[in-house]
Amino acid sequence: MLPFRVVDRVKFIVERQLVKGAGFQLVVVGVFIGLISLIGGLLVVPQGGEFDDPGSAVWWAFLRLTDPGYLGDDVGTWQRFVSTLLTISGYVVFMGTLVAILTRWLIAKMADLERGLTPVILKNHVVVLGWTNQTLPLLSELLGSSGRMRRFLQKHDIQKLNLVVLSEEASAAQVHELRNEPGIGRRARQIILRSGLAIQPEALHRVACLDAAAVIVPSATYEAGSLISSDVETVKALLSIAAQARQYQAPLPYVVAEIQDIRKLPVVERAYPGAVEVVAGNATISRLMVQNVLHPGLSEVYNELLTAGEGNELFIRGGESIEGMTLGELAAERPGAIVLGLLRKCEQGWEVQLAASSATPIKMEDRVVMMARDYSETDADSKTQSLPQVSRGEARRVVRGEGLDGRRILLLGWNRRVPSLMAEFASYGPAQPVIDIVSVVPMPEREHALSRYAVGKPLENYSHIEADYMVEEELRRINPAGYDTIILLSSDRLASGEEADARTMVGYLQLEDILAESPGRPQLIMELSDPDNRQLLYGHQSEMLISPMILSHILAQVALRRELRVVLDELFTAGGAEIRFQSPEDYVLPASADFHVLEKVLAAQGEVALGVLRATADSRGRHLMMNPPRRQYLDLQPGDRLVVLGQS
Repeated sequence: MLPFRVVDRVKFIVERQLVKGAGFQLVVVGVFIGLISLIGGLLVVPQGGEFDDPGSAVWWAFLRLTDPGYLGDDVGTWQRFVSTLLTISGYVVFMGTLVAILTRWLIAKMADLERGLTPVILKNHVVVLGWTNQTLPLLSELLGSSGRMRRFLQKHDIQKLNLVVLSEEASAAQVHELRNEPGIGRRARQIILRSGLAIQPEALHRVACLDAAAVIVPSATYEAGSLISSDVETVKALLSIAAQARQYQAPLPYVVAEIQDIRKLPVVERAYPGAVEVVAGNATISRLMVQNVLHPGLSEVYNELLTAGEGNELFIRGGESIEGMTLGELAAERPGAIVLGLLRKCEQGWEVQLAASSATPIKMEDRVVMMARDYSETDADSKTQSLPQVSRGEARRVVRGEGLDGRRILLLGWNRRVPSLMAEFASYGPAQPVIDIVSVVPMPEREHALSRYAVGKPLENYSHIEADYMVEEELRRINPAGYDTIILLSSDRLASGEEADARTMVGYLQLEDILAESPGRPQLIMELSDPDNRQLLYGHQSEMLISPMILSHILAQVALRRELRVVLDELFTAGGAEIRFQSPEDYVLPASADFHVLEKVLAAQGEVALGVLRATADSRGRHLMMNPPRRQYLDLQPGDRLVVLGQS
């Protein structure tokens, strides 16, 4: 073993003191200042005169060390020489080192504050656990839900909504993103960022989860094959919240959690004994895609009802103020809204009665489901003239599934959602489609993922094609014009949503070139991951689903109104009520019918009229006209279809 030098030992001791922080660094600098002052004072003591007292000499040296202004007051060559050395040492040790230590300490403290490590002192706020591609549209949804938000604030007796977001690394860049996000802007001051992970108990304490009015847990994206998934992180976060509540003997907050694998639903319910609503992300998007295959054009309805912006939304009102009225009487007094049905309390939670009879009485504990452009339109308004009542009888049930029987569907791409999409197709009974899956992912890996997803009876009529749809020759060999429906899936194997969407959009443009050479045109459904890309393909002929925007809307609205989740499950799953398109020729309509007449005609069949899907786009490129004014003439043209809510 090599011997250590004395200098090395001294350096090591000094280093160990300096790394302990600003306090120890200041002590070390103070020791050096004291030693230099002592040495300088002892050097001038032999001069005599005013330096007969060693204490006065040391004080003289200290003043020269800390204040250069004394440099010209000294007399004598030796005294001036020592004074000059002390002044130079003061610049280096006292001013330079001391200022450097204090500056570094201040910068470090400011950086710690910017990282958001201080626990928030709030109550009845909304917590979002995670910064993902859904966070920005989710926050925009929460801040933009004015009417529903007012009810939420009144319920929790607070004046202003405060949002707390837990991000792995909170930074000024994220604040900049918030300010530039449409729908947030200046309201970014209502959003507080905190650093940490949802699986860390101290991070959950940092955002005051136990004092929150609602906690939203969106799913994060993990690499394929990772042992850690977003569902694992969600369950761990719920376990941590429950453990903190037991430790502090506090009530559990209301949680809205997104999971990717619907098979984890029992695990989530066991992990969290409090009020929790679970949104199955993969299953939800899969249901919407299958419904879109059954009813081409339905994506426009999704993009209006399930995303922020212009158009209509689903609202749920309590029955306290309208107890005793029937659904028909309520609809007549709400001319700006369409009454879809109600929710009735039962042992299992809520019984959903959409497209119910207009004679159904409303009880105090019921919840009424409406569609309107704004929350205020679901309120009574004495200035608005009531409508004649519409009588709706028993619903006309339509046999479902015939649209899938033998239908040829081409899936371009692969992501973790494909197994749930295949299971959703299989849930529609014996009338199943024929599906070809095209991807560069090896076929054994795909088949392994499908075989592990055991939910219901598996789909039988499918095959794998190992090819890259970005290569034109390989795409032509598949002959996409020979299919009834083509679905372009957004990849989850790329680094970001922008890269995934870039691949999807290039594939779409290439597909359009190939289809332009064929006389027939299949239905095109394109899934995107980044909401910012929705305006890039102007004049596109495909149907577009932006998964993060839809899931963000659902998470935000379910957080503000819990009962909304069962309504969405009813609308977008097999069986029960559904939104579909019907030909005007299926009904006896007068030559010039307004929307109120259409309501009466459809009500006679037990259905609810929602709007019209035009065959020709308007000046804004929109085909869908939902909830038009009751006295507006529809002027139906060949190819137009009616948007109807009915039973299947």
